[in-house]
Amino acid sequence: MAQAVEEWYKQMPIITRSYLTAAIITTIGCSLEIISPYKLYLNPKLVVKQYQVWRLVTNFLYFRKMDLDFLFHMFFLARYCKLLEENSFRGRTADFFYMLLFGATVLTGIVLVGGMIPYVSESFAKIIFLSNSLTFMMVYVWSKQNPFIHMSFLGLFTFTAAYLPWVLLGFSVLVGASAWGDLLGMIAGHAYYFLEGVYPRMTGRRPLKTPAVIKALFADEPVVVARPANVRFAAPLVDEVPPNQ
Repeated sequence: MAQAVEEWYKQMPIITRSYLTAAIITTIGCSLEIISPYKLYLNPKLVVKQYQVWRLVTNFLYFRKMDLDFLFHMFFLARYCKLLEENSFRGRTADFFYMLLFGATVLTGIVLVGGMIPYVSESFAKIIFLSNSLTFMMVYVWSKQNPFIHMSFLGLFTFTAAYLPWVLLGFSVLVGASAWGDLLGMIAGHAYYFLEGVYPRMTGRRPLKTPAVIKALFADEPVVVARPANVRFAAPLVDEVPPNQ
């Protein structure tokens, strides 16, 4: 069993493995009171006035207490982050990292701007960890890129992947969880899907092209298609030249 888990872990692509590991270590560390969540949550004032810039990152790593909700989000993180990195972003690790960076930036911006809007500022002020939202963003992007895959929710009913974010959102409401995090993830996911998938087809321009400085951080491996064994290919044709008369 332990060996199977180790193999499963080693086979994860680099971004998925790194994020999952950081999230589990951070959450366990907080549960064991080795790390204080008060040192991790998003606080714009502390970021600006006391230069605690790590909060811009650590608020995406803590998934609250270790309960059933934590297990659900670890499953979503391991599954859909891995599916995206291995399929849609296969051989494009830098592009995948840039997608996560874009999502984290959009989510942080929404919370900061929302905290300055009357009537809703109190609701946004309660959003101090965006880990669930970033995970939900990946689920949304995957569902947009694979809309016709048939799925089942707890064996109760079937639906296509295009409706997966809405099914999960409804489930969150039914169990009494806050839907704000899921909604923010859907907004960030749709912003990425539109700017990367729809807008370039409309205008021919790609506003989310990965910067060269990020591409330089990752050595993307070329996608190699294996040749079937014991298959012989004919030699290329050579035009026959008629002999001189």
